[in-house]
Amino acid sequence: MMKKLTGVALAIGLIAQGAMAADVTLRFSWWGGGERHEATLKAIKAFEAKNPGVTIKAEYGGWNGYAEKLTTQMAGSNEPDVMQINWAWISQFSKDGNGFYDMKKGGNIKLDDFINESWKTGMVNGKLNAVPISYTARVYLWNKTMWDEAGLPLPKTWDDFLKAGKVFEQKLGKGYYPLDGQLYDRILMSHAYIYQKTGKPWIYPNQPKVALTEAEALDWVKFFNSMVTSGASPTQQYRVSSGGGNSERPTEQMPDWVSGKFAGNYTWDSTFKPRLSTPKGMTFDVGDFLTMPGAKNSGYFGRPSMMFAVSKNSKNPEVAAKFVNFLTTDADAIKILGTVRGAPMSKTQMNELIKDKQFTDLELKAMKQIQSTKIDTPSPLMEHNRIQEWVRDVFEKVALGKISEQEAAKMLVEDTNAQLRRLH
Repeated sequence: MMKKLTGVALAIGLIAQGAMAADVTLRFSWWGGGERHEATLKAIKAFEAKNPGVTIKAEYGGWNGYAEKLTTQMAGSNEPDVMQINWAWISQFSKDGNGFYDMKKGGNIKLDDFINESWKTGMVNGKLNAVPISYTARVYLWNKTMWDEAGLPLPKTWDDFLKAGKVFEQKLGKGYYPLDGQLYDRILMSHAYIYQKTGKPWIYPNQPKVALTEAEALDWVKFFNSMVTSGASPTQQYRVSSGGGNSERPTEQMPDWVSGKFAGNYTWDSTFKPRLSTPKGMTFDVGDFLTMPGAKNSGYFGRPSMMFAVSKNSKNPEVAAKFVNFLTTDADAIKILGTVRGAPMSKTQMNELIKDKQFTDLELKAMKQIQSTKIDTPSPLMEHNRIQEWVRDVFEKVALGKISEQEAAKMLVEDTNAQLRRLH
């Protein structure tokens, strides 16, 4: 009799499990363009085919309004089960690590498949809040044709770079520069310089506080200005005027980049395709990370280009984590998704794309350089919307001569600390 009851109970349990599986519906939100949407919808169908009884409800659109909508949903505890997010948003939505589901639970994420343990970029207070979909870092993309015409080898040190400005003017003429002078590019380049020199970033990686002293911040600002005074990059005014009045105009749309007058770009490796789409008949190469004698670290800026997170309010978080694992590490998934979200951080998926020749030689060279260089992950707060607006405003004012270098340094320390306190 006991055996019969046990068998009945087991049968009921199996039926219940099947019913539960049949009822599992997950909401999944992301932003992107048509190519990403189409590929992701196909990947959803592939996951559903492998997991009968699971339904993924797609919620997608463009970039504009995505962050605002997600913020409202998070505030009302009505966010999707799985969300595509920016890495910087972790600091906004999960300051203590409790804002998202901890994907280390259940063991559904193949952590050992992530290149260079990149999954750690999603850790907050020991909890895996998100996993990286792809990773990107700033690299030097040089127009080798123009450097050859100037009679110079590609630069390896900061001095090589700064000294090249005068040579370009002498050999090629006025209006030729080793580097495009887009504002944020110059901010991050000069930050790399001060990071190498001091061993400290602007903001501590794990606490909302400025790491640099005012004297060190002044050195940062001075080097930022030296990129223009040395002739290595154009003034902010020149770039605005040649960019049709738009200071943030993408490099590939700048006439001086297309013609070769701007002979370099400090850019994300993920931007190579648009950057190289406009100049014609010229050869490009990936340059070494610029450095200095006795540099304390590489100083360079790398981060996940985007991430997947699971809602802490999900009724089926383990199934959601299994779906995230499928999208980020599964060999079949990457055959569908390709590079619509950039170069994956999964060894399995990356090998599939390389085998399928999805990357150019230049892209592969950049990726190998990034993977072989120790790039310290900066504070997510450096990419918080308010901090982004703030740092750009400070450097734009100093670039236009509206404030002194000393005033800028003080703002980058004292006023930034005040901003960070308000955010936390």
